[in-house]
Amino acid sequence: MTKEELAAQLDGIQYPAHRAITKEHIAAAKEAGLVIVYGASDDLMELDGASREEIGCYDGGIALIDLQGVLPDRDSLEEDDEIAEYVLRKRQAKTIEALWCKEPGYSWTYKTDIPHATFEVMEDAENYCRGIVFSLTELDTLNPA
Repeated sequence: MTKEELAAQLDGIQYPAHRAITKEHIAAAKEAGLVIVYGASDDLMELDGASREEIGCYDGGIALIDLQGVLPDRDSLEEDDEIAEYVLRKRQAKTIEALWCKEPGYSWTYKTDIPHATFEVMEDAENYCRGIVFSLTELDTLNPA
């Protein structure tokens, strides 16, 4: 499955997206190395599929991601080896910026240099979120951040 195919399957799902994204979608995303990104509430960036994470981002925020998945919050690291690993991973990590109410008609949109496909999450008949789908394997082909 490609990122475009999965995004097409997800396009038009209803909020809350975590209820509309099925176990089959998640299994297919994992198998294909794809990550689904969408917003929840007014303070969460959700990632599902090949990397699963919930990131607090009230009023917007940034996630760092590499081939291993989402980097941990730097402030949560205490051990020297954890910090050293974080520094190494951060050099190759790409960013996904969660934008809260920055585009007319959307609560959540995302900005990233990672090649991706988009899908719409609806709340009743209104746009709620423009989610993205990307491939972890494509991160390896991008220039270092």
